[in-house]
Amino acid sequence: MNKLILIYKEENMTSHDVVNMARRSLKTKRIGHTGTLDPNATGLMVLAINKATKLVNYLQYDDKEYIVQMAFGQMSDTQDQWGTIVKEQDVMPFSKEELERVLQSFVGDVIQTPPIYSAIKVKGKKLYEYARNNEPVDIPSRTITIKEIELLDFDDEYKFRVVCSAGTYIRTLVSDIAEKLNNIGFMTSLVRTRVGSMHLEDANSIEQLKVGDVQFIDFEEVLSEYPKIEYHTAADIFNGRRIELESKDDLVIITIDKVSVAFYEREHNQTFKCKRGLW
Repeated sequence: MNKLILIYKEENMTSHDVVNMARRSLKTKRIGHTGTLDPNATGLMVLAINKATKLVNYLQYDDKEYIVQMAFGQMSDTQDQWGTIVKEQDVMPFSKEELERVLQSFVGDVIQTPPIYSAIKVKGKKLYEYARNNEPVDIPSRTITIKEIELLDFDDEYKFRVVCSAGTYIRTLVSDIAEKLNNIGFMTSLVRTRVGSMHLEDANSIEQLKVGDVQFIDFEEVLSEYPKIEYHTAADIFNGRRIELESKDDLVIITIDKVSVAFYEREHNQTFKCKRGLW
C-alpha cells in the first residue's frame, strides 16, 4: 500500500495524533504527512503511506489555501486567541475598502518574521523552547509568498481566504494585517482547505480513519503536475547514475514503462542527477 490519504483534522488534536491514529488503523508504522496543523486549527492533512512517504519532501512545499478569521483589539503571545493576552486597546475604525486594500498589499513576496511560539529551530533549539524558558533569541526573517488573498466577510466577522507558499505563518500574517490598519489583532480560526491539487472536500473524516474505511489516492495522481520524461535504460536510474536529458525544466520525474521511479534535477547544462528514488 503506497498511497496518500486526505484527512479532515478536527480541533483539539495534534498532527501527530492523526498520524498515530492512522498507524493503528492501517497497521503500518511508515506514515508521514506533508505539513503540520496546530492543535486548534482544522482542515486538510495529507498522509503518505509506505513508499509514498518519499513524496513528503516535495508535497510539503506545495501551495496551501486557508480560510482565516481574526479579531481586533487584543494581542496574545501566540498571535492567536488561545495564547495569553499581552495587550488590549480600543479598535481604530476602518472601512471594508481599507481592509481590502491592506489585504491586497500582502500579495507577492513578503518578508515575514516567524512567531516565537513555533517549531522553527534556531541554533538547534525550537523557538517555543526559548519562549517557555524566557530566553532571548534573534528570530531570522524569511521570504514567503502570498499568491491570493480575498476578503470573505466584513459584516459579521473578519474572514478571508489566502493562498500562500509553504512556511507561511498565518498567525503572523494576521498580526501584520492588524498592524497595517493601525490596530492589534489575532487569529481566531484557521481551516486549511487545500494542499497543492488536493482539496478538503475530498478528505476522509477522523471517524472513517479510526475504522480504516478511507479512500486512498494513488501517488501517480499527485505527481501528474510534474514534468515527466520516459527513460529506457532502467539500470541507469536504479543505480542513481547521472543522465543526459533534453528538458527546459530543472526538476523532472523519470518514468519507466510510464511508472514514476525517480526525481531528477539539473546539475549543469543537460546533465541531470538523481534527487530522490521512488521505488
